[in-house]
Amino acid sequence: MKKIIILSSIIITAITFNACSDFLDVSPVGAVAETNLLDKEGIEMVVTGMYSKLYQDREWYFEATLSNYAFGDVMGGSANKGSSFADQPDFTNLELYTITTENLYTTRKWRGAYNGVFSANVVIDMASKIEGELKFKGMEKDYYTETVAQACFFRAFWHFEVIKLFGAAVPYVGTEEYLSDVNPKVSNVDEGGNYIYIWDKVIEDLQFAYDNLPKTWGSDRGKVNKWAAGALLAKVMMYQSSPYNGTNNTVNRWNEVKTLLEEIMNSGTDSNGTKYKLADSYEQLYTAGESDWTGESIFDIQMAISGQQTLTNAINGGPHIGMSGALGTNGWGFYQPSYDLVNSHIVDDNGLPLIDKSYQQKEPLTVAVEGTPKTALDVYTDPRLDYSTGRFQIPYWDWSVPLEIDGWVREASNGGYYLNKKNIPKKADQGSLSVGTSSASTAKNFHLIRYADLLLWYAEALIETGNHQAAREYVNKIRARAANSYVEAVDPETMEPSASSYVLDDKINNKKAENAAANYRIGLYPESQFATKEKAMEALRFERKIELAMEGHRWFDLARWGIAHEELNNYINYEKNYLVKFRNSIYNEKWVTLPIPHAEIITMDGLLVQNVNWK
Repeated sequence: MKKIIILSSIIITAITFNACSDFLDVSPVGAVAETNLLDKEGIEMVVTGMYSKLYQDREWYFEATLSNYAFGDVMGGSANKGSSFADQPDFTNLELYTITTENLYTTRKWRGAYNGVFSANVVIDMASKIEGELKFKGMEKDYYTETVAQACFFRAFWHFEVIKLFGAAVPYVGTEEYLSDVNPKVSNVDEGGNYIYIWDKVIEDLQFAYDNLPKTWGSDRGKVNKWAAGALLAKVMMYQSSPYNGTNNTVNRWNEVKTLLEEIMNSGTDSNGTKYKLADSYEQLYTAGESDWTGESIFDIQMAISGQQTLTNAINGGPHIGMSGALGTNGWGFYQPSYDLVNSHIVDDNGLPLIDKSYQQKEPLTVAVEGTPKTALDVYTDPRLDYSTGRFQIPYWDWSVPLEIDGWVREASNGGYYLNKKNIPKKADQGSLSVGTSSASTAKNFHLIRYADLLLWYAEALIETGNHQAAREYVNKIRARAANSYVEAVDPETMEPSASSYVLDDKINNKKAENAAANYRIGLYPESQFATKEKAMEALRFERKIELAMEGHRWFDLARWGIAHEELNNYINYEKNYLVKFRNSIYNEKWVTLPIPHAEIITMDGLLVQNVNWK
């Protein structure tokens, strides 16, 4: 039967603050017969369709978004679901750890990821049919090989999205499996009933991409390059090396991870040719027009605010995460930072975090006084707090200063008094909104892998290979960057700069910056914190929690480290002091993977077996 290829309808055009590149500037494509695409132009259209899978698909909607905020942040204890308790019950089940095999979010994530795998296999299959026409003599790399390398990257990327949630004993759908059936049914067990783990096949795809992708792309700078493939390869091997709970067929590859990361750190550039480095300030990372080509972006979802496609400018689901009216539209009010995350930013006299969790013994930084949220602005916190989190009485980007709960929090008894901020654009970023955009629409790229993340991987690799004291340098580099920006005070009426008595107490450079919106303090870890592997890992884990807050990583880290049970039950016991919905929650020690959706097991007619943690 002739295959019909459906390319996602996608409009991305170049405008001010547009992070996207020329190869994505295409018109919507509908149903197209494969034979009409078997030339270089047609293949490039199919490649564009493959990249478009990075945006939330209307079929999967926000449950499968690559921000992974429902899984990484809400399940990881960095955020509460928000909105109202009754809204999105399957989301509530993730939040309260009453997870079942029929959860809509896990089902759609599974299907969305394998849909991405399918799109990559389409590219490889179609390119192979005209391989000779796509190769050009005299070129260092031919178009065919670079096309297949991109597809191998994405085939690995989407399989890894499945691995991160459901474990490595899942179906691998390669070219052979794809060609065998339009919707191949691939088992995750062998004839003897033993699980088949797909780590090596994903690594093989990424190694091919790493060996064959170009270092830069010129005008097509939004495409993945050699170094992005290398970074994802290192991440996959890092996950394979992590302990989990002994049920994910892990193998120690830390030396390989360390060597590969050193090569990327020494020679890696983004697709625009900028050598990898930390952005100048933490704020710059989340400002459209400034964040995209600083040298920190390794693998971004390219966002654009033009056109009528909310999918290309609101990675978290359009109004889903917007404030409930405060930003001018009726957002739904999901995704609120947790009490635990916010208090984790409290620092000691040296500007260091309270790794011993003594922050949980302190009053929440925001409480209600006669129904009005009041924030303890005098308590010293890490300055990164007010970029990842919106707090009352502190400027919410350039929109306004939240003072009253109305319009900002939909149901405080369900989500608390904190606002997601890192994922929301500045008002100035949006310009004149087009039809199809929302208060959450932005042209700032979403960073799937950034250089600070990679430096923390390297620090972890050093710790795991016996060089724990050397890891301190890389963790401290990230802390030093945090001193380069802080939220300044403004007049709530005019939003113009205003004098205040609060400061940034910069222990790194031994200076104080005035007129801060609240008291901030930041310092570097001393040698003593990295004297042992155990203490070094404590610092590394806490730094990932703060630096990558509200970026969808936390649960995945806790799961692979094998500490989700301990950490999340601690989180529950703390959070339930302020949100009674957690009073009966318990996190099961087996849950380092989520259950393979029951509907998929039924569809696969016995070929697909539930993972060991959910049997």
